[in-house]
Amino acid sequence: MKRHPSLRLAALAAAAILTCGGALADPVKIGLIETLSGPQAASGLMYRAAARYAIERMNAEGGWNGQPVQLVEYDNQGGPAGAADKLKAAIADGVHLVVQGASSAVGGQITEDVRKHNLRNPGKAIIYVNVGAEALELTGEKCHFHHFRFSGNAQVRTKALVLAMKQSNALGSRVYAINQNYSWGQDMEQAIEASAQLGGYQLVEKTLHDVNKIQDFAPYVAKIGAAKADTVITGNWSNDLLLLMKATKAAGLNARFGTVFLDQPGNIANGGELTLGHFIAHTFSAEAAGAEGEKFVADYKAKAGHVPVFIEPQTVFGLAMVADALKRTKPEGGKLNVNTLAKAIETAKVKTPVGEMSMRAADHQALLPIVVSTVAKDAKFKADDTDMGFKPVKVFSAAEAATPAQASCKMQRPS
Repeated sequence: MKRHPSLRLAALAAAAILTCGGALADPVKIGLIETLSGPQAASGLMYRAAARYAIERMNAEGGWNGQPVQLVEYDNQGGPAGAADKLKAAIADGVHLVVQGASSAVGGQITEDVRKHNLRNPGKAIIYVNVGAEALELTGEKCHFHHFRFSGNAQVRTKALVLAMKQSNALGSRVYAINQNYSWGQDMEQAIEASAQLGGYQLVEKTLHDVNKIQDFAPYVAKIGAAKADTVITGNWSNDLLLLMKATKAAGLNARFGTVFLDQPGNIANGGELTLGHFIAHTFSAEAAGAEGEKFVADYKAKAGHVPVFIEPQTVFGLAMVADALKRTKPEGGKLNVNTLAKAIETAKVKTPVGEMSMRAADHQALLPIVVSTVAKDAKFKADDTDMGFKPVKVFSAAEAATPAQASCKMQRPS
């Protein structure tokens, strides 16, 4: 467990005020449960950077009830079992909200453990702030009142990707789906298959593979080539996307890629010029956002030491919605009533640099803008210290990108 230094100091200052007789409410504690060490830590460290930035911004705006919001960090070591243990530690530390995003497998563990804890401990509920676990089941059959997702999902991203690529005459008529064999990848495969009519393409083949275990994607790239695919659509992330891009470059594959995580640092550098013309559906583009986007990028870089990319913007925007809800939640008996906060999050709404973002109360899926971009040399902002970047092709408003709430979500609210 680790508390961010500036937040520790703020907490000590608040404690000193209390010692001197101030009548402040108990501070709000937010626990980050992420992979912060080891070979799979790249994404977790980015979630941490974004969470630190967002919570420091909350505190610059007054924190909650005059006290700084505290961020407590837990290293889940990359798996569901580690996340379960760290959630227990967070609960013991009095955390009110837990933040996680890297891996739907970990997200599935956390959301179920949070649900069970809240059922067993009325009056001591905690909220799961999901900033990146995009498996549909989390807002479907596994939905519950104390889970909120602030990122997209496979249906939303695939819809935007297919529509933008079709409108750009870049989709072609033969599509190959390659995804990781777990809930998120299976959702992507189903969404790609379901979007065939929307995109006017034939799904020539689909492949599911082990998650973060494949060291050589050459055999998969050979299958893609043999299928004569015009386009490859993939939801791969982390090493599975990095290595797929490397194998694609080595084989000189000419198929165009439609992705959702191509902006992960390292992908453009690994793919080189072969990535030119590839597409991505992502949650932020500074170029598409104009002056407001550039202002956000400059502020983030000044505070975090790098420009916000990949999953960082959606994390910042999601926690801004939590901040909006906290502002509207008053102390009850000197404490935060988590159920009252959850009801406030259901009506949270913020303006991001690319458009309005709000929460859908029916399933606790955020409705957010989606930007579809293509890798180009004339992009305003470059990636991976190359001469290439992501040039926006189409910005879909939250309403345009949205897909319906799943019927499998039976939301039950506390009385």
